[in-house]
Amino acid sequence: MPAMQSRSGSGRRRTINEINMVPFIDVMLVLLIIFMVSAPLMTPGVVDLPTIGQAQRQPDRVIEVIVDADGQLRLKVDGRTPAGSDPDERVAMGRLAARVKTLAEGAAQVPVIIAADKGVRYELVVKVMDTLQRAGVARVGLAVRTTGG
Repeated sequence: MPAMQSRSGSGRRRTINEINMVPFIDVMLVLLIIFMVSAPLMTPGVVDLPTIGQAQRQPDRVIEVIVDADGQLRLKVDGRTPAGSDPDERVAMGRLAARVKTLAEGAAQVPVIIAADKGVRYELVVKVMDTLQRAGVARVGLAVRTTGG
């Protein structure tokens, strides 16, 4: 008899290496039934999204400030060089606001778009935007190029 006690580990119990999965499966089935019953009773939230059909018409005139790679400023109106101007005419930063106001012909809501080369320092683009906003130009935006199809 004493030999048997030493084999069993001096009366210690053996640890159980298996996990009983039955209670876990029962809980999961109860949760599944609760979700199956409650899902049809939930009403989806309504989100008001903007529609394209209600967009305003295109503006009559758009002024574009082009910032070249070397930091020089040029102006275009409706994609063309303004009448009576040289296509390569550069505008100084100090004269930019006055020139844009002249091209806007007194209209307060004429949009001004800043189109900058990707190599231009961000500081210069912000300076152009700040100059226009301080001069009272209400609609100043940035031109973007879309990629892909």
